[in-house]
Amino acid sequence: MQAFVIGHWYLFLALFVVLSLIVIQPMLDAASGIQKVTSQEAVQLINRQAGVVLDVRETGEFQGGHIARAINIPLGQVASRSQELKKFKERPVIICCASGARSARAAAILRKEGFTSVRNLAGGISSWRSHNLPIES
Repeated sequence: MQAFVIGHWYLFLALFVVLSLIVIQPMLDAASGIQKVTSQEAVQLINRQAGVVLDVRETGEFQGGHIARAINIPLGQVASRSQELKKFKERPVIICCASGARSARAAAILRKEGFTSVRNLAGGISSWRSHNLPIES
């Protein structure tokens, strides 16, 4: 057994990294105060609590199709343009991008700016599309 572990140390290293990500990432998400929401939960927030969708993809991506009434502020401009969103500070803000990575960074920026109800759309616009939810161009 020991010879196997030594001979295949890289497999055990990969296993350790994957398990760490599985355990650590949810803890980091919880500690940051940023919740992930599914597409269905996002629809409920939009319809029942006047949630606002912030799309942080680049303008060209946004023009290729986006959630209805979404506000487009590319990730690189979120910090400098956060004043434009101040009127939505007390409402749920659902942030989306293509897959969920950029929106997580934007969510952290808005939390630092004092937004109280920031949500990251899990799976991004890709998940939205896969659930056959409406997209406008």
